[in-house]
Amino acid sequence: MAEEKEIGKITHYFGKISVGIIELAGTLKVGDKIHIKGNATDFEQDVNSVQIEHEDVPEAKAGDSIGIKVNEQVREGDLVYLVTE
Repeated sequence: MAEEKEIGKITHYFGKISVGIIELAGTLKVGDKIHIKGNATDFEQDVNSVQIEHEDVPEAKAGDSIGIKVNEQVREGDLVYLVTE
């Protein structure tokens, strides 16, 4: 069964380009599966790219503010969980 660990929070959403900004409290890398959950948000997706200051990076650590392409709308305050099998 999959386990989930909270690794961040959505701080902004750019609707026109479907990018969510996450303030990380843990490590996240390309290829990870995440679950984004909030009052009106609840979906899982794979992380296809991670950007810091508009530059692609393979992974980011706690304290980083990152941008990721999201499959659905996210909202400020939504929590981000790392999904592990």
